[in-house]
Amino acid sequence: MKGLQIDTNSKIPVYMQIADSIMAAVRDGILTRDQQIPSINELSEEYLLSRGTVEKAYKELRDKKVIISVKGKGYFINRTDVVIPLRILLIFNKISNYKKQVYNSFVKALGENVFVDLHIHHHSVPLFENLISNHLSDYDYYVIMPHFYEQPEKVLEILKKIPPEQLILLDRDVQELTGDYGTVYQNFEKDIYEALHEALPALKKYSSLVFVNPGLTPYPKEIEKGFRYFCRMQDFNFSVIEGIEMHTPVTKGQAYIIIEETDLVNLVKICRNNQLTIGKDVGIVSYNETLLKEILLDGITVISTDHEQMGASAAKMVLEKKRDRVKNPFRLILRNSL
Repeated sequence: MKGLQIDTNSKIPVYMQIADSIMAAVRDGILTRDQQIPSINELSEEYLLSRGTVEKAYKELRDKKVIISVKGKGYFINRTDVVIPLRILLIFNKISNYKKQVYNSFVKALGENVFVDLHIHHHSVPLFENLISNHLSDYDYYVIMPHFYEQPEKVLEILKKIPPEQLILLDRDVQELTGDYGTVYQNFEKDIYEALHEALPALKKYSSLVFVNPGLTPYPKEIEKGFRYFCRMQDFNFSVIEGIEMHTPVTKGQAYIIIEETDLVNLVKICRNNQLTIGKDVGIVSYNETLLKEILLDGITVISTDHEQMGASAAKMVLEKKRDRVKNPFRLILRNSL
Protein backbone atom coordinates (compact mmCIF):
# COMPACT_ATOMS: atom_id res chain seq x y z
CA MET A 1 0.00 0.00 0.00
CA LYS A 2 1.62 3.23 -1.12
CA GLY A 3 1.53 6.48 0.82
CA LEU A 4 1.57 5.01 4.33
CA GLN A 5 3.30 7.59 6.53
CA ILE A 6 5.30 6.10 9.39
CA ASP A 7 7.64 8.12 11.61
CA THR A 8 9.34 6.02 14.26
CA ASN A 9 10.52 9.20 16.01
CA SER A 10 6.99 10.53 16.43
CA LYS A 11 5.31 10.59 19.82
CA ILE A 12 2.26 8.96 18.20
CA PRO A 13 2.44 5.15 18.49
CA VAL A 14 3.23 3.43 15.19
CA TYR A 15 0.03 1.35 15.25
CA MET A 16 -2.00 4.58 15.51
CA GLN A 17 -0.04 6.09 12.62
CA ILE A 18 -0.95 3.07 10.49
CA ALA A 19 -4.63 3.27 11.44
CA ASP A 20 -4.73 7.06 10.93
CA SER A 21 -3.05 6.79 7.51
CA ILE A 22 -5.55 4.19 6.30
CA MET A 23 -8.51 6.21 7.61
CA ALA A 24 -7.11 9.36 5.98
CA ALA A 25 -6.81 7.47 2.68
CA VAL A 26 -10.45 6.42 3.01
CA ARG A 27 -11.50 9.96 3.90
CA ASP A 28 -9.64 11.35 0.88
CA GLY A 29 -11.09 8.75 -1.52
CA ILE A 30 -7.77 7.00 -2.15
CA LEU A 31 -9.17 3.79 -0.68
CA THR A 32 -12.75 2.90 -1.58
CA ARG A 33 -15.38 0.51 -0.29
CA ASP A 34 -14.64 -3.19 -0.90
CA GLN A 35 -11.05 -2.41 -1.92
CA GLN A 36 -8.53 -4.92 -0.62
CA ILE A 37 -5.63 -3.74 1.51
CA PRO A 38 -2.35 -5.58 2.23
CA SER A 39 -2.30 -8.46 4.66
CA ILE A 40 -0.65 -8.10 8.05
CA ASN A 41 2.43 -9.97 6.83
CA GLU A 42 2.67 -7.94 3.61
CA LEU A 43 2.44 -4.61 5.43
CA SER A 44 4.90 -5.58 8.13
CA GLU A 45 7.43 -6.79 5.55
CA GLU A 46 7.05 -3.77 3.26
CA TYR A 47 7.54 -1.22 6.06
CA LEU A 48 9.84 -3.33 8.28
CA LEU A 49 7.35 -3.31 11.14
CA SER A 50 6.63 -5.95 13.72
CA ARG A 51 3.65 -8.16 12.98
CA GLY A 52 2.19 -7.30 16.39
CA THR A 53 2.20 -3.58 15.58
CA VAL A 54 0.29 -4.10 12.33
CA GLU A 55 -2.14 -6.50 14.05
CA LYS A 56 -2.88 -3.82 16.66
CA ALA A 57 -3.53 -1.24 13.93
CA TYR A 58 -5.85 -3.58 12.04
CA LYS A 59 -7.72 -4.43 15.25
CA GLU A 60 -8.25 -0.69 15.79
CA LEU A 61 -9.67 -0.41 12.28
CA ARG A 62 -11.86 -3.51 12.69
CA ASP A 63 -13.25 -2.17 15.97
CA LYS A 64 -14.27 1.00 14.12
CA LYS A 65 -15.68 -1.16 11.30
CA VAL A 66 -13.45 0.64 8.82
CA ILE A 67 -12.13 -2.73 7.59
CA ILE A 68 -13.41 -6.28 7.67
CA SER A 69 -11.56 -9.57 7.30
CA VAL A 70 -12.86 -12.16 4.87
CA LYS A 71 -11.66 -15.66 5.68
CA GLY A 72 -9.30 -16.98 3.03
CA LYS A 73 -9.24 -13.68 1.13
CA GLY A 74 -7.85 -10.92 3.36
CA TYR A 75 -8.79 -7.46 4.55
CA PHE A 76 -11.17 -5.10 2.78
CA ILE A 77 -12.44 -1.55 3.26
CA ASN A 78 -15.87 -1.84 4.83
CA ARG A 79 -17.07 1.75 5.13
CA THR A 80 -16.16 5.10 3.67
CA ASP A 81 -18.11 7.39 6.02
CA VAL A 82 -14.98 7.78 8.06
CA VAL A 83 -14.72 10.89 10.20
CA ILE A 84 -11.09 11.53 11.12
CA PRO A 85 -10.23 15.04 12.24
CA LEU A 86 -7.63 16.91 10.25
CA ARG A 87 -4.76 17.82 12.55
CA ILE A 88 -3.24 21.25 11.97
CA LEU A 89 -0.23 22.79 13.67
CA LEU A 90 -0.75 26.56 13.59
CA ILE A 91 2.33 28.61 14.52
CA PHE A 92 2.11 32.38 15.02
CA ASN A 93 4.96 34.78 15.76
CA LYS A 94 3.04 36.43 18.60
CA ILE A 95 -0.42 36.91 20.07
CA SER A 96 -2.23 40.17 19.28
CA ASN A 97 -5.72 41.37 18.42
CA TYR A 98 -4.87 40.94 14.73
CA LYS A 99 -3.61 37.40 15.20
CA LYS A 100 -6.78 36.55 17.11
CA GLN A 101 -8.81 37.72 14.12
CA VAL A 102 -6.81 35.43 11.84
CA TYR A 103 -7.16 32.51 14.25
CA ASN A 104 -10.91 32.91 14.80
CA SER A 105 -11.57 33.22 11.08
CA PHE A 106 -9.36 30.23 10.30
CA VAL A 107 -11.04 27.96 12.85
CA LYS A 108 -14.55 29.11 11.94
CA ALA A 109 -13.99 28.50 8.21
CA LEU A 110 -12.57 25.02 8.86
CA GLY A 111 -15.71 23.92 10.67
CA GLU A 112 -16.01 20.73 12.68
CA ASN A 113 -13.78 17.68 12.59
CA VAL A 114 -10.59 19.74 12.48
CA PHE A 115 -8.12 19.92 15.37
CA VAL A 116 -6.01 23.10 15.45
CA ASP A 117 -3.00 23.14 17.77
CA LEU A 118 -1.80 26.74 18.25
CA HIS A 119 1.80 27.56 19.23
CA ILE A 120 3.81 30.80 19.35
CA HIS A 121 7.45 31.03 18.25
CA HIS A 122 8.07 34.61 19.50
CA HIS A 123 10.52 35.20 16.60
CA SER A 124 12.83 32.61 18.19
CA VAL A 125 14.51 30.36 15.63
CA PRO A 126 15.55 27.70 18.23
CA LEU A 127 11.99 27.55 19.57
CA PHE A 128 10.62 27.26 16.04
CA GLU A 129 13.09 24.49 15.22
CA ASN A 130 12.01 22.52 18.29
CA LEU A 131 8.34 22.91 17.41
CA ILE A 132 8.86 21.52 13.92
CA SER A 133 11.41 18.83 14.78
CA ASN A 134 9.28 17.48 17.62
CA HIS A 135 6.09 17.39 15.57
CA LEU A 136 7.05 16.25 12.08
CA SER A 137 4.51 13.69 10.84
CA ASP A 138 2.16 14.50 13.76
CA TYR A 139 -0.08 16.78 11.67
CA ASP A 140 -1.81 16.89 8.31
CA TYR A 141 -0.95 20.58 7.77
CA TYR A 142 1.56 23.07 9.12
CA VAL A 143 0.31 26.66 8.92
CA ILE A 144 3.08 29.07 9.84
CA MET A 145 3.71 32.81 10.14
CA PRO A 146 7.42 32.97 9.21
CA HIS A 147 8.22 36.31 10.84
CA PHE A 148 11.88 35.91 11.75
CA TYR A 149 14.54 38.60 11.75
CA GLU A 150 17.65 36.49 12.36
CA GLN A 151 19.20 33.35 10.84
CA PRO A 152 17.24 33.34 7.56
CA GLU A 153 19.25 30.37 6.26
CA LYS A 154 18.35 28.35 9.36
CA VAL A 155 14.67 29.23 9.04
CA LEU A 156 14.74 28.11 5.40
CA GLU A 157 16.37 24.84 6.41
CA ILE A 158 13.64 24.20 9.01
CA LEU A 159 10.81 24.98 6.58
CA LYS A 160 12.29 22.57 4.04
CA LYS A 161 11.77 19.72 6.51
CA ILE A 162 8.01 20.07 6.07
CA PRO A 163 6.53 18.36 2.99
CA PRO A 164 5.45 21.21 0.65
CA GLU A 165 1.98 19.73 0.21
CA GLN A 166 1.45 20.08 3.98
CA LEU A 167 2.82 23.62 4.32
CA ILE A 168 0.89 26.91 4.23
CA LEU A 169 2.68 30.17 5.03
CA LEU A 170 0.67 33.03 6.50
CA ASP A 171 1.18 36.80 6.39
CA ARG A 172 4.47 36.70 4.51
CA ASP A 173 6.05 34.54 1.84
CA VAL A 174 9.60 33.16 1.87
CA GLN A 175 10.90 33.79 -1.64
CA GLU A 176 13.87 31.45 -1.25
CA LEU A 177 11.64 28.49 -0.39
CA THR A 178 10.94 26.20 -3.33
CA GLY A 179 8.25 23.59 -3.78
CA ASP A 180 4.51 23.49 -4.22
CA TYR A 181 3.47 24.97 -0.88
CA GLY A 182 0.60 27.38 -0.19
CA THR A 183 0.81 30.94 1.07
CA VAL A 184 -1.52 33.81 1.98
CA TYR A 185 0.79 36.79 2.13
CA GLN A 186 1.11 40.55 2.37
CA ASN A 187 3.38 42.58 0.14
CA PHE A 188 4.41 44.95 2.90
CA GLU A 189 6.39 47.42 0.80
CA LYS A 190 3.87 47.70 -2.02
CA ASP A 191 0.84 47.68 0.29
CA ILE A 192 1.87 50.71 2.35
CA TYR A 193 2.95 52.62 -0.76
CA GLU A 194 -0.40 52.10 -2.48
CA ALA A 195 -2.40 52.85 0.67
CA LEU A 196 -0.54 56.12 1.31
CA HIS A 197 -0.92 57.04 -2.34
CA GLU A 198 -4.68 56.58 -1.97
CA ALA A 199 -4.57 58.86 1.10
CA LEU A 200 -2.52 61.49 -0.77
CA PRO A 201 -5.24 64.20 -0.94
CA ALA A 202 -5.62 64.08 2.86
CA LEU A 203 -1.87 63.87 3.49
CA LYS A 204 -1.09 66.95 1.39
CA LYS A 205 -2.41 69.30 4.05
CA TYR A 206 0.51 68.29 6.29
CA SER A 207 4.02 69.67 5.87
CA SER A 208 5.85 66.47 6.80
CA LEU A 209 5.31 62.77 7.47
CA VAL A 210 6.74 60.85 10.42
CA PHE A 211 7.13 57.07 10.43
CA VAL A 212 7.17 55.69 13.96
CA ASN A 213 9.49 52.70 14.12
CA PRO A 214 8.31 50.31 16.87
CA GLY A 215 11.87 50.11 18.15
CA LEU A 216 12.43 46.91 20.10
CA THR A 217 9.29 45.25 18.70
CA PRO A 218 10.23 43.30 15.56
CA TYR A 219 8.28 44.20 12.43
CA PRO A 220 8.72 43.76 8.65
CA LYS A 221 11.34 46.27 7.49
CA GLU A 222 9.64 46.42 4.08
CA ILE A 223 6.98 48.66 5.67
CA GLU A 224 9.49 51.44 6.38
CA LYS A 225 11.05 50.91 2.96
CA GLY A 226 7.67 51.42 1.28
CA PHE A 227 7.07 54.55 3.37
CA ARG A 228 10.41 56.06 2.37
CA TYR A 229 9.78 55.28 -1.29
CA PHE A 230 6.37 56.97 -1.15
CA CYS A 231 7.81 60.11 0.45
CA ARG A 232 10.58 60.38 -2.14
CA MET A 233 8.20 59.81 -5.05
CA GLN A 234 5.71 62.41 -3.74
CA ASP A 235 8.41 64.85 -2.61
CA PHE A 236 7.32 64.82 1.04
CA ASN A 237 9.54 65.96 3.89
CA PHE A 238 9.75 62.98 6.20
CA SER A 239 11.52 61.46 9.18
CA VAL A 240 11.72 58.11 10.96
CA ILE A 241 11.71 58.02 14.75
CA GLU A 242 12.09 55.25 17.33
CA GLY A 243 8.80 55.03 19.21
CA ILE A 244 6.79 57.78 20.87
CA GLU A 245 7.28 58.60 24.55
CA MET A 246 5.49 61.28 26.55
CA HIS A 247 8.51 63.56 26.10
CA THR A 248 8.64 63.13 22.29
CA PRO A 249 8.24 66.53 20.56
CA VAL A 250 5.13 66.68 18.36
CA THR A 251 4.79 69.60 15.96
CA LYS A 252 1.77 71.07 14.26
CA GLY A 253 1.66 70.14 10.57
CA GLN A 254 3.00 66.60 11.00
CA ALA A 255 1.20 63.37 10.05
CA TYR A 256 2.29 60.19 11.82
CA ILE A 257 2.27 56.63 10.47
CA ILE A 258 2.17 54.37 13.53
CA ILE A 259 2.50 50.59 13.83
CA GLU A 260 2.38 49.89 17.58
CA GLU A 261 -0.68 50.59 19.76
CA THR A 262 1.43 52.00 22.62
CA ASP A 263 2.88 54.66 20.32
CA LEU A 264 -0.65 55.54 19.15
CA VAL A 265 -1.87 56.02 22.72
CA ASN A 266 1.15 58.18 23.63
CA LEU A 267 0.68 60.36 20.55
CA VAL A 268 -2.98 60.96 21.39
CA LYS A 269 -2.03 61.92 24.96
CA ILE A 270 0.66 64.34 23.77
CA CYS A 271 -1.76 66.03 21.36
CA ARG A 272 -4.35 66.46 24.10
CA ASN A 273 -1.77 67.84 26.55
CA ASN A 274 -0.60 70.38 23.95
CA GLN A 275 -4.04 71.36 22.60
CA LEU A 276 -3.23 69.95 19.18
CA THR A 277 -6.33 68.92 17.23
CA ILE A 278 -5.97 65.47 15.68
CA GLY A 279 -7.09 65.50 12.07
CA LYS A 280 -6.33 69.20 11.72
CA ASP A 281 -3.06 70.12 13.46
CA VAL A 282 -1.67 66.57 13.56
CA GLY A 283 -2.57 63.65 11.33
CA ILE A 284 -2.60 59.99 12.35
CA VAL A 285 -2.51 56.86 10.20
CA SER A 286 -2.50 53.68 12.27
CA TYR A 287 -1.45 50.24 11.07
CA ASN A 288 -4.00 47.42 11.42
CA GLU A 289 -7.74 47.81 11.87
CA THR A 290 -9.48 47.21 15.21
CA LEU A 291 -13.03 47.91 16.42
CA LEU A 292 -11.68 50.51 18.86
CA LYS A 293 -10.14 52.56 16.05
CA GLU A 294 -13.56 52.95 14.46
CA ILE A 295 -14.77 55.03 17.44
CA LEU A 296 -11.62 56.48 19.05
CA LEU A 297 -11.40 60.24 18.30
CA ASP A 298 -14.44 59.83 16.03
CA GLY A 299 -12.41 57.43 13.92
CA ILE A 300 -8.71 56.68 13.42
CA THR A 301 -7.52 56.34 9.82
CA VAL A 302 -6.03 52.90 9.30
CA ILE A 303 -4.11 50.99 6.67
CA SER A 304 -4.66 47.30 7.16
CA THR A 305 -4.67 43.87 5.66
CA ASP A 306 -7.91 41.91 5.95
CA HIS A 307 -7.09 39.58 8.83
CA GLU A 308 -10.36 37.67 8.63
CA GLN A 309 -9.86 37.06 4.92
CA MET A 310 -6.36 35.75 5.62
CA GLY A 311 -7.68 33.10 7.98
CA ALA A 312 -10.52 32.17 5.64
CA SER A 313 -8.20 31.86 2.62
CA ALA A 314 -5.84 29.55 4.52
CA ALA A 315 -8.76 27.39 5.67
CA LYS A 316 -10.02 27.15 2.08
CA MET A 317 -6.65 25.80 0.95
CA VAL A 318 -6.82 23.12 3.65
CA LEU A 319 -10.38 22.08 2.89
CA GLU A 320 -9.93 22.10 -0.89
CA LYS A 321 -6.43 20.59 -0.75
CA LYS A 322 -5.04 23.47 -2.80
CA ARG A 323 -1.63 25.09 -2.62
CA ASP A 324 -2.18 28.55 -4.06
CA ARG A 325 -0.19 31.73 -3.64
CA VAL A 326 -2.75 34.32 -2.56
CA LYS A 327 -2.07 38.03 -2.08
CA ASN A 328 -4.22 39.09 0.87
CA PRO A 329 -6.35 42.24 0.43
CA PHE A 330 -4.94 45.46 1.89
CA ARG A 331 -6.93 48.67 2.26
CA LEU A 332 -7.04 52.25 3.45
CA ILE A 333 -9.92 53.25 5.73
CA LEU A 334 -10.00 57.04 5.77
CA ARG A 335 -11.39 58.55 8.97
CA ASN A 336 -11.30 61.80 10.93
CA SER A 337 -7.74 61.45 12.29
CA LEU A 338 -6.36 62.50 8.90
